[in-house]
Amino acid sequence: MLKHNKKYFPVFVLPTLMAFAIAFFIPFILGIFLSFTEFTTVIDAQWVGVRNYVEAFSSKEFTNALWFTVKFAVVSVITVNVFAFLLALLLTRKIKGTNLFRTVFFMPNLIGGIVLGYIWQLILNGILFKFGVTLTFKPEYGFWGLVILMNWQMIGYMMVIYIAGIQNIPKDVMEAARIDGAGKLEILKKITIPLVMPSVTICLFLTMSNSFKLFDSNLALTAGAPSRKTTMLALDIYNTFYGSVGSEGVGQAKAVIFTLIVALVAIIQLRLTRKREVES
Repeated sequence: MLKHNKKYFPVFVLPTLMAFAIAFFIPFILGIFLSFTEFTTVIDAQWVGVRNYVEAFSSKEFTNALWFTVKFAVVSVITVNVFAFLLALLLTRKIKGTNLFRTVFFMPNLIGGIVLGYIWQLILNGILFKFGVTLTFKPEYGFWGLVILMNWQMIGYMMVIYIAGIQNIPKDVMEAARIDGAGKLEILKKITIPLVMPSVTICLFLTMSNSFKLFDSNLALTAGAPSRKTTMLALDIYNTFYGSVGSEGVGQAKAVIFTLIVALVAIIQLRLTRKREVES
């Protein structure tokens, strides 16, 4: 049986490896190379060394976008996961219409980011207009508008993952805790949260990566206004790359930096939360 599997192993693995190489690995390596060049197309690249990286880090717009994105990611990750977990706790109790509520809360995740951005722009500007301002009046308004949009879109998705984790907790463990006299808060702290840590790991990773990579909603909601102070990293890279001829190399350098930041944060987060899984 083992020999038979080894015989057909390349047949099934090779197409996947080829697709991975063509769609991801080769473009990734080419992108790193292009970040050290000045180019307008792939075939006319000229080596310039680390000049693009120096220019990227010396750009005030890039550092502002980096700081804005970090703040947004921290706030969004906390709020989305807290509200999603609380909703999951509520909807795993024996309440009528829980399936309907789960569907309703999940539906925003099915709507595209551009559409959501324009919908929430109309809603929030309609509210703020009564006070004589708009989302682009101050960077703070755009920031919290993006946070609200992110929460509305992601809470339902994370909630479904948390519900699956909560429902997977052995009932006999919960019953034993109740028999021993543990209160609801104690059960939540010492049983529910530790046993749901695999779901927490997944949800933190998804919300963190989506927060850092947010582009379409940022473009539709504020487009970086006012004065590009609500520009996130993905939108700043887009503006640099397509902003003017000759800036493609700098845009590519920013994209590589962006990739490394997201990868580093994701690795740290996964290691920290997986440690909690082992301890629990």
